[in-house]
Amino acid sequence: MSDREPPRRRVPGPVKPPRPRSAVRRQPGPGARPVRRPSGARPPVRSKLRLGSPRPRLRMVSLALTLVLIAFVVRLFQVQAVDASEYAARADQNRYVVHTLTAERGGITDRSGVALAVSEDAYDITADPTMFSAKQLKIDDGPEQAAALLAPILGQDQATIVKKLRPANRNSRYTRLATRQTPQVWKQIKDLRAALAAKAGTDKRTVNVLAGVFADPSSQRVYPNGDLAAGILGWVNADGQGAGGIEQELNKALTGKDGQIRYAQAGGREVPTAGSTQTPAVPGADVELTIDRDIQWAAQNAITEQVKKSRADRGYVVVQDTRTGQILAMANSPGFDPNDLSKADSAAMGNAAVQDAYEPGSTAKVMSMAAVLEENAATPLTHVVVPNRLHRGDRLFSDDVDHKTWYLTLNGVLAKSSNIGTILATGQLGKTQDAANKVLYSYLRKFGIGSYTGLGFPGETPGILAPYQKWSTSQQYTVPFGQGFSINAMQAASVYSTIANGGVRVEPTLVRGTKGADGRFTPAPKPGQTRVVSDKTARTLAQMLESVVDDEQGTGNLARIPGYNVAGKTGTANRVDPATGKYHGYTSSFAGFAPADNPRITVYCAIQNATSGSYYGGQICGPIYKQVMEFALKTLQIPPTGAQAANLPVDYKP
Repeated sequence: MSDREPPRRRVPGPVKPPRPRSAVRRQPGPGARPVRRPSGARPPVRSKLRLGSPRPRLRMVSLALTLVLIAFVVRLFQVQAVDASEYAARADQNRYVVHTLTAERGGITDRSGVALAVSEDAYDITADPTMFSAKQLKIDDGPEQAAALLAPILGQDQATIVKKLRPANRNSRYTRLATRQTPQVWKQIKDLRAALAAKAGTDKRTVNVLAGVFADPSSQRVYPNGDLAAGILGWVNADGQGAGGIEQELNKALTGKDGQIRYAQAGGREVPTAGSTQTPAVPGADVELTIDRDIQWAAQNAITEQVKKSRADRGYVVVQDTRTGQILAMANSPGFDPNDLSKADSAAMGNAAVQDAYEPGSTAKVMSMAAVLEENAATPLTHVVVPNRLHRGDRLFSDDVDHKTWYLTLNGVLAKSSNIGTILATGQLGKTQDAANKVLYSYLRKFGIGSYTGLGFPGETPGILAPYQKWSTSQQYTVPFGQGFSINAMQAASVYSTIANGGVRVEPTLVRGTKGADGRFTPAPKPGQTRVVSDKTARTLAQMLESVVDDEQGTGNLARIPGYNVAGKTGTANRVDPATGKYHGYTSSFAGFAPADNPRITVYCAIQNATSGSYYGGQICGPIYKQVMEFALKTLQIPPTGAQAANLPVDYKP
């Protein structure tokens, strides 16, 4: 190997760049070796589709996005700036709900604070109609099933409830099913709803059709004494407004001022964290009446029994304090129970003692005698010859009983209640009959006939008293003994209280005062007073009225009260039937005061159209007067005066 020449090393020369294949093509000749392609190289592929530039498409997309963003910006600006307040209001309207907080109605008490009308907790039963839809309950007759369960509890017709649960406005979320229901009614509904919910939780076939029934706290009017003084108190209707009596007359004061609560809600429920605003309700004022519950009970019990016994249409008793004009009792029969108006007779739902107008009869003779005495036309001892019949104008007048000629004093004319004697006495009031009519008319007006009493009671009638110039021929002679004009029972009682009060008429009152929410008592305004006759005339009349009760010839013997001097007058008048406008039946009455020599209490009683037993006022109203007057004297602890009766003569020997 040493003999061999060492191998020569190759020195690399400069490397020439390869020439492009496209530029140099080797032409194969004969015997040439084929050209070898580099490893991994592929033959070039010619493209058949040439793509466009993406820039135009990007511009179009950018423009579209820009327009959309501009639209969003414009709308956002409109909502948040231009119409912000309107949309906020709409949102609040949908989100927030407002409920009225009903003010508690003031109570009504008698003069001693005994409750006559109070407000107790109650509930308004409500529902969300959307929760009774087929979509919500998965059944088609949800309202019908709910109504079938609720109707007997609420005492309503099923169809009425269904109509409320399926209102015309399908979006309505509130309806009132019943108002002022007792807590017991709401508890019954709640228990039934809970039972359905419990059963629905275990039985998939059961649907709680009462899930959408709720309750709003409210109050209801309750009259603890039932029908006692119902004619005075009145009642409250379904809307919570006074609809009769004191409830209506003083409704504004009793109602108070409702409050309001506003809160956010979702799904029909309050959102506690959203806050709420509330304006508290102001309770109504409490009203204290002048009546005495016990005396009212005695009067109402007495008149109710006599109306039933006499099978009469109706009757009334009024008891009044002669000095103050305050009404101690005002009873009507038949009456009604304001706790359950569904059983009340509409004809009895009022205060007939101030709403009925009727001809008073002989109890009105006291006004004629007052005019005669005040005008000095006669004295209690003036002799009056009373014939069996008296021809005046186009009529022949008589007394209630047929008699021979009576020789009576003016006192005797009143004691025996002579129509003829009264006509003769009032004829002395003027030189002519027209002049006498004018004088008598003026006194009737002073006594309050033909005018409202001043009570301001709903439905009160002023009565009917035509101007004397329009009196018919017969009226000129019937008015003096109580026919031909009309009054109400309160007016009649006021006449006798005027005589008892020394000739001063005090407007009757039923309200002593009110107590506001602040607890302060505000007395009622003092009633108006009018001098009608002198004190002397009033005292003389009181003595004459004693003869009606105490003298054996008087017509009011059944009204005597042992130990007391009693002044009174009977009345039996032809009655105008309100249905036909013609005379039919009688109005029986008795009026008076006691003690006669120091008057404290006036009692007036009237019964309309007694059809069983006697219809004379002294026979059926005299005993009522005695019963009620005795009770009132004892209740108010008014002792006898111990004075001797006047014993004025009734007749004389010619």
